[in-house]
Amino acid sequence: MKSTENVFYLLLVHAAFSLERVRWCTVSNQELSKCKDMSKAFAGAGILPALECVEGESAANCTQMIKDYLADAVTLDGRWIYQAGKEHGLKPVVGEVYNQEIGTSYYAVAVVKKGSNITINSLKGVRSCHTGINRTAGWNVPVGYLIDSGHLPAMGCDLPKAVSDYFSASCVPGANSASYPTSLCQLCRGDSSGQNKCQRNSQEQYYDYSGAFRCLAEDAGDVAFVKHSTVPENTDGRTLSSWAQQLRSKDFQLLCRNGSTADVTEWRTCHLARVPARAVVVRPDTDGTAVFQLLNQGQQRFNGVGTQFQMFDSTAYGAQNLMFRDSTTELVAVTSQNYQAWLGDEYLYAMQALNCDPNTLPESLNWCVVSTEEIWKCGEMGTAFRNKGLKPEIQCISAKTKEECMEMIQKKEIDVVALGGADIYIAGKTYGLVPAAGVGFSAEDNNNAYYAVALVKRNPSDAFTINDLKGKKSCHTGLGRTAGWNIPIGMLIKKGFINPRDCNIPQAVSEFFSASCVPSAEQDNYPSALCQLCIGDNSGNNKCSASSQEQYYSYSGAFRCLAEDAGDVAFVKHSTVFENTDGKNTESWARDLKSSDFQLLCRNGARAEVTQFARCHLAQVPAQAIMVHPDINVFALYGLLDKAQDYFGNNSNRNGFKMFDSSAYQGKDLIFKDSAVRIVPLEEKRTYAEWLGSEYVESLEGMQTPQCSGAGKVLIPFAHWGVGWDWKLLLFMRVEWNLRQKPLVLCQHGW
Repeated sequence: MKSTENVFYLLLVHAAFSLERVRWCTVSNQELSKCKDMSKAFAGAGILPALECVEGESAANCTQMIKDYLADAVTLDGRWIYQAGKEHGLKPVVGEVYNQEIGTSYYAVAVVKKGSNITINSLKGVRSCHTGINRTAGWNVPVGYLIDSGHLPAMGCDLPKAVSDYFSASCVPGANSASYPTSLCQLCRGDSSGQNKCQRNSQEQYYDYSGAFRCLAEDAGDVAFVKHSTVPENTDGRTLSSWAQQLRSKDFQLLCRNGSTADVTEWRTCHLARVPARAVVVRPDTDGTAVFQLLNQGQQRFNGVGTQFQMFDSTAYGAQNLMFRDSTTELVAVTSQNYQAWLGDEYLYAMQALNCDPNTLPESLNWCVVSTEEIWKCGEMGTAFRNKGLKPEIQCISAKTKEECMEMIQKKEIDVVALGGADIYIAGKTYGLVPAAGVGFSAEDNNNAYYAVALVKRNPSDAFTINDLKGKKSCHTGLGRTAGWNIPIGMLIKKGFINPRDCNIPQAVSEFFSASCVPSAEQDNYPSALCQLCIGDNSGNNKCSASSQEQYYSYSGAFRCLAEDAGDVAFVKHSTVFENTDGKNTESWARDLKSSDFQLLCRNGARAEVTQFARCHLAQVPAQAIMVHPDINVFALYGLLDKAQDYFGNNSNRNGFKMFDSSAYQGKDLIFKDSAVRIVPLEEKRTYAEWLGSEYVESLEGMQTPQCSGAGKVLIPFAHWGVGWDWKLLLFMRVEWNLRQKPLVLCQHGW
């Protein structure tokens, strides 16, 4: 180790195991004055380690100085704690407590008048009242939450413009410079003479918590973003302000994140986010316990009557909240010393969304495509977006396969690819990609966003369940098909009902069911039982073929297999029974069928009516997702696509390009599926697993077969390539594998 490295290492060790002094970083001259007085008071009381004061001028400078060992501690609010933790690895070690009711936090809420019929899902187009630009409860939390939840798209990360477009008019005190849209100050009223409109101070009557609430109370706005105590403090005679004298708290209500409303007293369960208290942050190598002990000794001596210096009072310095909030009642040690845990998920996600900075966005995003037709469509998409001024611009990069796209994104060589279910799993599990947006589909789409179900006949004398399938006769849409094979068989394997030996899934299925119809399973070395129930065409030919010549093929065929009592259970999609009963299918075999004569088998062992597919199914098949590297700003990408679909999402639009139509490019489902209807936000589905759903993931993992998970070979039966089975799923689903280090064997003798 070099001598300079030795010195640095010793400094780190010394910093970690001893604190001879704490250099407090101050952000203003007044705070520096208070800090110096606190240092003298502590020294006079013999409190150690010594407290020293350094000038930082701003929170940003202080966090950088602490990182660079030029200072040791500073008190920050939530947003700066987020920045300090994310960018510099600083940790919170001491937190402020404001009162015993809520401790080290308060709650940011959205308030409306009772009877307004406004919910969190219907805020677009209403008038909004805010405490002030960049203020926590009035701007940061609501704007961050609305972006994170997908309600408020922000193309190019221009948050003021996004808010201006979202609300019809607002009062956001402080948003009165030329750089802000004028609608952000439209509702403000200034002082009693109409001057100082939209100022970020008390001269604006709609400024701060009470001002934003007044904006709502006086019907200037429809919703006010304030803190949980604002309504009680300004109603029921608790304030002398003339505008609030007649107000009653019962006339207002809170908007909850789940779309419901609640009484203003229910802020613990109905809010936008719990806002963490301010906290003292230090470097990771600083002993947080020692910092707390220093401050704890101080608050025991200088937080009461009879002492000249007061830690939690800034009036002597002509300012407020210097070093600590004046409303602080005590300081407590932070046990986790982790910024994510201190902030909490609600606030953390809002800050991540608010971190959408237009200055850090790339000028263009590289979109991965895998065919000549997709290159063609992608090129026109980029041109169409550019002509409408959409940002960032789209550049098209060609790859041979979706897997190559994933690998290139992992290496940050490209940025974006649109993927379906099994590919989403591979992209997330193997390559670490995350979803940025989803694709919503029409009800007629047969490949995405539906439920895979186990359908049976209603039979009171034999009401078997999902746990009783062994020995039953089964009807499948086809070998390797999602709802008819992959999901049910994967689920049964994962649950331990089917146990493949030597990786031979078809053999294991044939031993589990007494007989089956699995179209396309009539191949060499496949068990004959898999085609035993199939009937072929009207002449009995083409039995078990993967085409309409097999009458029990696909969704309606598998259902017919059940309806004609060939099988006991049919694995289909949720809509199959409705499409073939109650007169919807006029073919002779289906003409007299009633949907009420069938039931669903639930994963929990129950049965349910066919109309209850949303809660009784094997898995929900997920929609497409737009997958990116974790470093890509997902909010900027969603903002771009959401704005783009305003111009190009409707296939009847007159803007030329159609996002969800591939007919002009001599292809099908290029980039997006043609049955897509719109780009949708992630909402709570932030990871590939959350997007896919646990049931679907379980089915995919079941198809790995646990006996093969550590195998040195990957066996691929080439006899069925192109039949419907997604072979890249078999290749890539096993995360532990490394294909470059394992022999690839093409085999014709089973699985």
